[in-house]
Amino acid sequence: MTILALEIKDLRKNYGDRKALKGISFQIFKGELFSLLGPNGAGKTTTLRIISGLTTPTSGNIYIFGKDLFEDELWAKRRIGLVPQQINLDLELTVEENLFIHGLLFKMSLKEIKEKIEELLEMADLSERRKSKVKELSGGLRRRLLIVRALMHSPELLLLDEPTVGLDPHIRRKIWSFIKSIQAKGTTILLTTHYMEEAETLSDRVAFINKGEIVAIDTPSNFIKKLGNYAIDIFTDNGINTQFFQTKEEAEETFLKLSQKYNYVSFRKITLEDVFIKLTGERV
Repeated sequence: MTILALEIKDLRKNYGDRKALKGISFQIFKGELFSLLGPNGAGKTTTLRIISGLTTPTSGNIYIFGKDLFEDELWAKRRIGLVPQQINLDLELTVEENLFIHGLLFKMSLKEIKEKIEELLEMADLSERRKSKVKELSGGLRRRLLIVRALMHSPELLLLDEPTVGLDPHIRRKIWSFIKSIQAKGTTILLTTHYMEEAETLSDRVAFINKGEIVAIDTPSNFIKKLGNYAIDIFTDNGINTQFFQTKEEAEETFLKLSQKYNYVSFRKITLEDVFIKLTGERV
């Protein structure tokens, strides 16, 4: 039987006259990596803040493993791990000390804390940096430590808010590998991102969110298949005109014809960004 890890029904959040969330609904299955994909200001972080109890919704319902989040928030918080977009580690403390304090906040025993620190440092390849102060770590290592800290109390649902923002591509891919290793151990993950490649690479399913509304939900491969396989971009003074094709032969034939007519034409595979633009008319 499929188990729902998270169910959101008609979630709304207003800040005065501004509607940050306009009644979004979606479900995440146990063990799934589900991404909220959209531009900055779309409502991604607001959604995670409400789920983690940092922000109160205007209306709507949230169920964590079948239980109403707002009926027993303490029970829910013990099952949720949050990795915020902003690095809020204590820079003057060591890697080990940051993890130790988190364990104490969740009332873990000293034995549990020590065992969990050992397990997570090894898992994240941070064992050699355990005595390093956070201020001495690179941006990539700090991001990895943020994730490790959120895992200290063994949450069943991990919320990742833009976990690779600001990192170079090489470090970003290391974080991707770490995230997938966490999922492989059975943790359900809700990821927010505006990086199309990140969502396409990591996600079992993706929800496009724009201006506080869920536009569509599906697997990355299904989204792309519905649009086609290949794209041709025609660059003109008025912008970019993109055409989509199912077969490579058809795309190549059209590309040759357009190359004789226009100065700048590109041939490539379709991405999730193409799908988002097609659905919303906007770029991420």
